Amino acid sequence: MPSRRRAADRLRPIRITPGFITSADGSCLIALGRTRVVCTATIENRVPRWLLGRGQGWVTAEYGMLPASGGGRIRRPGPGGTSSRGTEIRRLIGRALRAGTRLDALGANQVIVDGDVLEADGGTRCAAITGGWVALARAIRRGRDDGRLPADAADPVAEQVVATSCGLVDGRPLLDLDYDDDHRADVDANIVMTARGRLIEVQAAAEEATFSGADLTRLLRLARTGCEILAEHQARAVKQA
Repeated sequence: MPSRRRAADRLRPIRITPGFITSADGSCLIALGRTRVVCTATIENRVPRWLLGRGQGWVTAEYGMLPASGGGRIRRPGPGGTSSRGTEIRRLIGRALRAGTRLDALGANQVIVDGDVLEADGGTRCAAITGGWVALARAIRRGRDDGRLPADAADPVAEQVVATSCGLVDGRPLLDLDYDDDHRADVDANIVMTARGRLIEVQAAAEEATFSGADLTRLLRLARTGCEILAEHQARAVKQA
């Protein structure tokens, strides 16, 4: 049986500190238990070349782990490079945040969201998405206020985007897996959705096991419970000055 003290449907302690990096257009520090990720968002008055002349903006993301974030030292990627895991995660973050953004309302501008892991104890990609949305929403608000983003267009923030992990451990569905949970899980999943419960991405995989459609339904139901709570924390963080 799981050794953790939390109930199966309980998130780890959550803390979102907005404005954590004062020089960023938008930022926060998100903590889920011992997992801590700094998220920043930067507005740039340019778009990728393939979007030139389309009158549309773009949202992209970067992700990285500080050398000591995972216990032993994590080697930094070479100049201009990133690990294959980092590439997969930054693409996930970018897809997720674009799903909640009206790109045509950004004008010919792009927002780069960075997720930098200070300490990893499971769920870093989900924390980066959840905190990244806060940083993105705060940056867009600042850009509309100071004239860098169109103020007469629709709000580029169309949906809250939130993510959490869950899995099957010893046959039981558990929410918000920490490292020990994830290490022992027969099935682990990362679920990205809107605050209204619309799915954006579902990543689920078994480890030396299989799982049923009913199992997946249980995990999705559990993830929705967690995402609703996380969305409340997001909303409060975005509203803070």
